[in-house]
Amino acid sequence: MGTNQVRIIDEFTKLVAIDSPSYGERQLGDYVKNRLQALGLLVIEDGTGDTIGGSCGNIYGFLKGDQDKKPLLFCAHMDTVEPSRGKEAVLGADGVIRSGGKTVLGADDMSGVAAILEALTVIKEKNLPHRPVEVLFTVAEEVYTKGSGAFDFAKVMAEEAYVLDLSGPVGTAAYAAPSILSFTITIHGKASHAGFAPQKGIHAISAAADAIAMLPMGRLDEETSLNIGTITGGLGTNIIPDKCVVRGEVRSLNHEKAKKQAELVRKQFELSASAIRATVDFQLETASVAYETPVDHPVVKRFESACNALQLPVSLVRTFGGSDQNVIAQQGIRGIVLANAMNRVHALDEYTTVEELLRAADLTLALMTSEE
Repeated sequence: MGTNQVRIIDEFTKLVAIDSPSYGERQLGDYVKNRLQALGLLVIEDGTGDTIGGSCGNIYGFLKGDQDKKPLLFCAHMDTVEPSRGKEAVLGADGVIRSGGKTVLGADDMSGVAAILEALTVIKEKNLPHRPVEVLFTVAEEVYTKGSGAFDFAKVMAEEAYVLDLSGPVGTAAYAAPSILSFTITIHGKASHAGFAPQKGIHAISAAADAIAMLPMGRLDEETSLNIGTITGGLGTNIIPDKCVVRGEVRSLNHEKAKKQAELVRKQFELSASAIRATVDFQLETASVAYETPVDHPVVKRFESACNALQLPVSLVRTFGGSDQNVIAQQGIRGIVLANAMNRVHALDEYTTVEELLRAADLTLALMTSEE
């Protein structure tokens, strides 16, 4: 397709070397803006950094193209999970790119950023005909899509989107993703000496333990999961704990089902607490809303055609991970999330390969220049 192996390795290595934790993407944002401007795009940084307390806003770019074709939106996020300070990309003789071992690699999502930049570079370098292209590089995606959630989509013209942010072989795409509802439950009891007057206390941790024991955990059905992730409480071994804080989440490919499950969690905690005269404060946050793009939609069919042209096996999946596409879908923009050469994400043994980086860039280029 014209992508350049040496160039994309160099691009990816540079991107990885720039520290870009959530809320701290300033240096990477400047790099991306400079690259886009050099490629002839109209570039805008929004004020999301100030809105969410970060150092950088979302970076939007527009490249004019064939006005007879509808624009497409391509999206990748600029932040990486910790530990990420001092990342480096180490290319092995086997073509595998790994981290130095003390941090994540950051292929999530620098491989997506590199693929988009390489595709745009080839378009300019070879003066390829293409449709109007919009790109969006978001901040704070790893913290429940805070960046895209604050972006003003009124400037976006595209009705279809490709988000590069999925593990798996290039050629895989997620057409459905879940609602994620996170909850914080605070149980209020009454402190008392555990030896002299335990009967005068109200054991907050006991109420939490009873509620958790009564709730099913893990995969509840093929669409839904429930997890209690953290429990904190108590001041000392000789004190009846007067407070316990429980945090967890519900995920479901059906938003209404997610809400119903969260309500069941609330009711169970209230029931367990009231049994011993404790009280409950239940706070629920919608981190993402489920979407499902029909597999016969043009945004999917175009992807399948591009994969076929590149001889990439196609795999359409439903994922239990959220992404910027959850936010984009809420704006009425149909889209899918593309696998983009990242593996073992959020771990120190995260890796990518030169071959898959090239495939991700080739696929991105094929979509940008598609006749469909």
